[in-house]
Amino acid sequence: MSSFHKIISFIVISLFLLASPVSANAPASATAPEKESFDVKSFILEHVGDSYTWHVTKWGDTEMSVPLPIIVYSHTTGWHVFLSSVFHEKTEYEGLSIAADGKNKGKIVEKDAAGNEIRPFDISITKVAFALLFNSLLLIIIIMAVARSYKKDSFESKKGFVGFMELFIMNINDEVIKPGIGKDYKRYATYLLTVFFFVFINNLMGLIPIFPGGANVTGNIAITFVLAIITFIIVNLSGSKEYWKEILWPEVPLWLKAPIPIMPVIEIVGIFTKPFALMIRLFANMIAGHSIVLGLTCLIFVTVSMGQAMNTSMTVVSVIMTLFINIVELLVAYIQAYIFTMLSAVFIGLARIEPHHVPEKVKE
Repeated sequence: MSSFHKIISFIVISLFLLASPVSANAPASATAPEKESFDVKSFILEHVGDSYTWHVTKWGDTEMSVPLPIIVYSHTTGWHVFLSSVFHEKTEYEGLSIAADGKNKGKIVEKDAAGNEIRPFDISITKVAFALLFNSLLLIIIIMAVARSYKKDSFESKKGFVGFMELFIMNINDEVIKPGIGKDYKRYATYLLTVFFFVFINNLMGLIPIFPGGANVTGNIAITFVLAIITFIIVNLSGSKEYWKEILWPEVPLWLKAPIPIMPVIEIVGIFTKPFALMIRLFANMIAGHSIVLGLTCLIFVTVSMGQAMNTSMTVVSVIMTLFINIVELLVAYIQAYIFTMLSAVFIGLARIEPHHVPEKVKE
């Protein structure tokens, strides 16, 4: 799988090079119109990034999109609440605009007294925020429907979707959470099951190319950062005395602990590298998957100027490879949710270590 992803990554990098404008020494014809090169980099970054408008498709010259609410607070003009569709008709509204370049590119900005662009307090419902709320609501509806079915008759053998969800939940609980945490695993099962299904449903919705799917929620580092922080807090609040003893005064030769606390410093750094690994692993894998799919799609547009035969053949290759990678991404969506949950369970289990490393029997 790693070699395959290297090959695909090479193709995506090649697309960036192909799409870059190349200067020619021969003079251009005065009568031939200059064709605008397809910018692969901007295309991919635009689709994997966040925005104030949910672009659906383009029909001729008409952009079909879903406007989202802009909610910002300016220190000079106060609160502003309106739909992002106003920026389709004008570049500035109520002193606010979307920066076209610079460090605030794509963000709501305003001008200060000196004419400099500054960021107001922005709590707008962006594409990622809307997808996050929608997917969370969808997850709640699914889980409540399953719970309602068991509330009616918990002894009846479940079939269909409810039976599938039961199999799913019990598999994660018995094969991931219980072995990873051990004693008192039930205290953390609710959180870990929620994390698994939250990551999984957002991964799946991100693979759906039409509204309300397609948003790169788990490929947004702010989302993975919050998930990692929650796990970090739970791990360290659950830490036993033995856990903190091994961090602050580990069982190593004295010269590694005093007068220079080499091992304690390494252990303390390890406290922060664990959630950092959770954050980066999920973020990098999901954004890479989206980028590969978009890069393969760009083959169609990049090869337009290479002739009809080349463009037709590469279109066929692009469609086949894109479908294949999407199927692979379905597996990756599950694997990444599984790994995030498994590592979180292992970290919690390590924090609850007992004195002298005596194994405890798991409570049934």
